Amino acid sequence: MNSPRASLLSALILTAVVLGTNGCTKPAPVAEAVHPVLLSQVVPGSGTETAVFAGEVKPRYESDLAFRIGGKIVARAVDAGARVHKGALLARLDPADVALQAESAQAQVAAAQVDAEFARAEFDRYENLLKQNFISASALDAKRNAMKASQAKLEQAQANLAVTRNQATYARLVAPQDGVITAVSAEAGQVVAAGQVVMRYAREDEREVEIAVPEARIDELKHAEQIRVVLVADPGTGYRGQVREVSPALDPVTRTFTVRVSVIDPAPAMQWGMTANVLLTGPATGTASLLPATSLYQTSEGRPAIWVYDPTIGRVSLRTVVIAQYREDGVVVAAGLAAGEWIVATGANKLHEGQQVRPYEEAGRPAPPPRPVAATARAD
Repeated sequence: MNSPRASLLSALILTAVVLGTNGCTKPAPVAEAVHPVLLSQVVPGSGTETAVFAGEVKPRYESDLAFRIGGKIVARAVDAGARVHKGALLARLDPADVALQAESAQAQVAAAQVDAEFARAEFDRYENLLKQNFISASALDAKRNAMKASQAKLEQAQANLAVTRNQATYARLVAPQDGVITAVSAEAGQVVAAGQVVMRYAREDEREVEIAVPEARIDELKHAEQIRVVLVADPGTGYRGQVREVSPALDPVTRTFTVRVSVIDPAPAMQWGMTANVLLTGPATGTASLLPATSLYQTSEGRPAIWVYDPTIGRVSLRTVVIAQYREDGVVVAAGLAAGEWIVATGANKLHEGQQVRPYEEAGRPAPPPRPVAATARAD
């Protein structure tokens, strides 16, 4: 028969064993989070030798607007950035002075009209007197000259009245065409002189990109088979371009030529002042691929590499590549990738070998085909 002390000791030992066993149990593994990644597809030939020039979107037609006469601005109807239609009122001068000038010119016309009528009547009377031999022919000639001088003064006064009436209309500054007010340099209450710039106006029908091309690369414009314009704010959209003007003079400071590239069918999103890249593309030969600069990764040995996405298993693997060129619009990969493969475009420094990811789907952006059901089950 066991003693109570032996029974208690056995119970304590059993409890310690149970607690020790529970303490050694490993926790259940936590499932790895599947991160979304932005992908890009490898396109052979997209890295064809291309010149990239940064520039600024500008209107083709831009002009300064000013009053033809001087005066005090009493009203300004638009602000910078306003879109206006042809004939729309932009600003107005005080019409009091031009109105008084018009009244003065009208009075001068009336006075000249009276003088001309009197001179005509005098000539008619002297003509009758000459027929009756009461005066000499020279006296009639004097009256004829006086009549012609009075008629000339009348015509002068009428022309002055027409000019004054035109000046009355010049007190209103109107838009010459449909466009946008890009700058305002005068305010209501300000006195301006004739020809002083009040506003700057630009037409919206044509847009251009102004770039500076070094003198050693100006010939690339002649050999370019295709010209594309890409906004920095929207790198996924390209617009066809055409060289319209090359400055005949070299800038003595920058040693560059100013080149204007017209944008064919620009979108409303292309606003003036935005930064754009002009790409001059040569013949589409070679297998080099242009990839986003954010896709580039550096191994521990310092070699460039790219994370390649496998759609069948939904995982990424690191692969070293050969970089042919670093450009403003990305990196050109000469070797290491196959046509049609998908690579991680952004977030390369946050991945590890064999990590499971999922493509980030975006409207209008190409994406790899969905993973097969069987492959999905094995990966899970």
